[in-house]
Amino acid sequence: MGELKKPAFLPLQIIPIVAIVLLSTAPPRCAAFNPRMLFLVKPDPIVLRDHGGALLTGNLTVNLLFYGRFAPAQRAIVADFVRSLSAAPRHPVAAPTVASWWRTTSLYRGGGARVALGRQVLDERMSLGRGPLSPGNVTALARAAGHHRGAVTAVLTAADVAVAPFCVSRCGIHGRDSGGAHGRARYTYLWAGNPARQCPGQCAWPFHQPLHGPQAPPLVPPNGDVGADGMVISLAALLAGTVTNPYGDGYYQGEDAGAGLEAATACAGIFGSGAYPGYPGKLLTDPATGASYNAIGLGGRKYLLPALWDPTTSQCRTLV
Repeated sequence: MGELKKPAFLPLQIIPIVAIVLLSTAPPRCAAFNPRMLFLVKPDPIVLRDHGGALLTGNLTVNLLFYGRFAPAQRAIVADFVRSLSAAPRHPVAAPTVASWWRTTSLYRGGGARVALGRQVLDERMSLGRGPLSPGNVTALARAAGHHRGAVTAVLTAADVAVAPFCVSRCGIHGRDSGGAHGRARYTYLWAGNPARQCPGQCAWPFHQPLHGPQAPPLVPPNGDVGADGMVISLAALLAGTVTNPYGDGYYQGEDAGAGLEAATACAGIFGSGAYPGYPGKLLTDPATGASYNAIGLGGRKYLLPALWDPTTSQCRTLV
């Protein structure tokens, strides 16, 4: 496989942010968000700049690597979300769709990507152990998943798998790798963890009470699984960041690719109109279950998805 090169990581924190900490002790630089400062101050509006680098456009395959034990129902929640990104429900629905949420990424230069679900790889025996996994381990898992041209591999870790620095400063990352020392094309990947056991107050909000700030009752998750529904929020934000800033020179705030906010993190904590720190905004409610959601996918499955920054208005775009 050749030498494992250090990837550049682009971080995700899905709860309202008021502080950014730049980790510059070793290359590549990473941005991290301080969870202790959440919900205290509403951040100023963010403007993302197009730095002119390549974006992911056209046909794009998303491969899923489930590391650790996931119930079949949990895998279905994630897989159905990916299937729904570029496929509208067969029958008209009154609510916004996952596909309409994803179309915001088509407003960025290049016209966006049409997503298809690729391979689903199960690593239930945890080939690299239960952790803590390092960022390099995540890169190795993504690389080992197979062919990467025109594809993104999403490494998803189970609730009992530790990944450094999961919960300490981030809920997921997306990055790129050169593919080794043999001249293979660079590729993109991402990692998101199931936060049900390790940090639901940070990475499963608003389906769990936050560690800090207003302690409003948590929302009922649309698929009845705090961890899986929380992980979909992270996965959605990371996919949006991946296609609009895949190699660190696309759309992000400021001049430092490691510290700048991206398509979803620029709108952290916003899920519906009228959102403010500690309040996710106006959402739809399932009358049968009381679950909160803002988008419908294939088969009528419901999801709560983060707002995305709209380059045509320089505002955070919500579905409801």
